[in-house]
Amino acid sequence: MATLDEDRVRAPQPPKQLSRRMGERQAGERGGGEGPRPVARRTTTALGPGLLLAAVATVVWSGSFVTSRALHDTVPPVQAAFWRWIVALAALAPFAARAAWRERRALRRHLPYTTAAALLGVTVYNTLVNQAGLTTPASTMGMVMAAAPVLMALCERLGGARLGPRRTLGMLTAFAGVLLLVGSGAGAAGAGGLGAGDLWICAATVCFASYSALLKRRPAELGGPAFLFATFVLGTLMLLPAYAASLALQGGFTPSTGTVGPLVYVGVFSSALAFFAWNKAIALVGAARAGAVYYLQPVCVALLSWVLLGEAVGVREALCLGLILGGVVLGTAAGEGRTAAGEGPGPRVGPR
Repeated sequence: MATLDEDRVRAPQPPKQLSRRMGERQAGERGGGEGPRPVARRTTTALGPGLLLAAVATVVWSGSFVTSRALHDTVPPVQAAFWRWIVALAALAPFAARAAWRERRALRRHLPYTTAAALLGVTVYNTLVNQAGLTTPASTMGMVMAAAPVLMALCERLGGARLGPRRTLGMLTAFAGVLLLVGSGAGAAGAGGLGAGDLWICAATVCFASYSALLKRRPAELGGPAFLFATFVLGTLMLLPAYAASLALQGGFTPSTGTVGPLVYVGVFSSALAFFAWNKAIALVGAARAGAVYYLQPVCVALLSWVLLGEAVGVREALCLGLILGGVVLGTAAGEGRTAAGEGPGPRVGPR
């Protein structure tokens, strides 16, 4: 027995670094391949795909502001939000429902976190956008929402991330272009002061920035599709009481090409596709860098609202495009890949 005990003590033990790497690899496999990896290497290799996904989400979301404005006199805001997520669930279920079921224990363990993300990103955010669309032009909504990247970067900085001078300069440059756009006096506030719709879209901006910052804390054991599907389910359930109240007080809407078509667009593309692309972009490059791409949204919204809704667009958009594009290039550059500990773009267990 003594000999056996001595042999057990003398048996080679795996190095702590190797054990840590094995644990991180297992966590990445449980989390859909998005477990912790070296920050500098991941930043450079994932930069292109991450920025492309952020751009896809930004362009698609630009169309959702136009549809919210187009539905303002036919579908009540809460009902538009509710059916948007019903369509999104139907579109996402074939690809994510089984993953959510497999990860149901992890989802149950992290239910408070998932519920908070669903409340901010699903239940409240889009409902506020629809409410703002009752009185505020789509181009103005896009301009106000362009403040979201500033809030995202501030949230990352408060969380311990080091943004670096180049990304900070890019963020400020793009934001200057946005301020020039807003300074044109277009929209409901153009007659003087903020309108009710402008206040609603300001609240939506805070919700979206908080949701994006919260994604940085997503536990590694939660895979992207499973997490997204769970937030859609929880967010829709939390909308049910408001939906029932809207039906009782405002009545339903008449299904037609002009109402069903936009709801299908925002459900399939602006919800299932865009949210998946944005969540993945956050995991790859971080909220601040993805937020720099988001600065392109006001220009996209202005052009789409001009083409589809006939909303007036002045030369200011073209003049400010250079500032916004230059800021995006600076803010998304890979030259500052060596970041402070905790700034890595991938999710991990616990706060960053």
